[in-house]
Amino acid sequence: MRYKDISGKEIVNITHGSRLGVLGQTDLQINERTGQIEALVIANYKWLGFKKEGAETIIDWRSIRKIGEDMIMIETPNID
Repeated sequence: MRYKDISGKEIVNITHGSRLGVLGQTDLQINERTGQIEALVIANYKWLGFKKEGAETIIDWRSIRKIGEDMIMIETPNID
């Protein structure tokens, strides 16, 4: 799967039913040695999405349960 195939999908936590962001507005943590994606890093945006503010949310790649047509579903109790 290519990044362009998953870019623009909403990230939803199925544990809480909360929307966390959109892939494409996130950063990826990549293992430099293996080249594998380890985590999604979601910045907290304020002011209509123009200003990054506060702590980032880091989602472990292993938390992803399903990549659907419109969204990426993750399962983690620690993130709302």
